Amino acid sequence: MNDTDADALAWSVGQAMYAADAASQALGMRVLAVGPGRATLTMQVRADMLNGHRTCHGGLIFSLADSAFAFACNSRNVSTVASGCTIDFLAPALEGDVLTAEAQERSLAGRTGVYDVTVFNQDGRAVALFRGRSYRIKGQIVEA
Repeated sequence: MNDTDADALAWSVGQAMYAADAASQALGMRVLAVGPGRATLTMQVRADMLNGHRTCHGGLIFSLADSAFAFACNSRNVSTVASGCTIDFLAPALEGDVLTAEAQERSLAGRTGVYDVTVFNQDGRAVALFRGRSYRIKGQIVEA
């Protein structure tokens, strides 16, 4: 498969995943890019996403990073699930901020992978660092 075909397949997988992903849609996430082993998603912080400190709830930042991770690790059209992940929160996100999560594959060997996701705001300030570990299972996202 050449690079153009791999990019087209990854985009098709991302579109199919997004269409079935009610959680990401409900949070207002948008898919900006999907390629082999990578994905970029955005989400605007709404008033209903704020915690008691009036900053974005960490679980919602985690959700954005986790969705970007999911799109990246499934981008080769092999059904893949998370086997574990961690997140470090670096700075608060505020109401109205537009957060972007960029996921990048760091390792893929056999059935397991490691992906790093950086979440930053519209000013380029890093808000969180997420690392996910993936495990490939049987099946595909789209018919190839």
